[in-house]
Amino acid sequence: MGKRGKDKSCDSFSSETDSPFSEPVEITLRDSIDLHPFQPKDIPSVVKEYLEQCKQAAFREVRLIHGKGKGIQRDVVRSLLQEHPAVESFHDAPLEGGSWGATVVVLKKGD
Repeated sequence: MGKRGKDKSCDSFSSETDSPFSEPVEITLRDSIDLHPFQPKDIPSVVKEYLEQCKQAAFREVRLIHGKGKGIQRDVVRSLLQEHPAVESFHDAPLEGGSWGATVVVLKKGD
């Protein structure tokens, strides 16, 4: 990952319940995603969909920005990563990438 994120086209992210949008919201797929704009209840589905899209786009490494705070979102994100089949490994981002407020995820190579 460089300082400028890689961009690829992305399918839509959407929440199935209580969405303020009438249609799915499309975002540009980059090698990092800031989870702050999402409701805490939506984080698991957003992370899962994001990882699937990144895997399909052949990203090898991505960064999930969950913030530092009390560590609750970090724990939620990391519990998902432990079980996700596309994840090879994950670790804290380097200092300039958010340190423990972000998680770098290494995705498995394509099948």
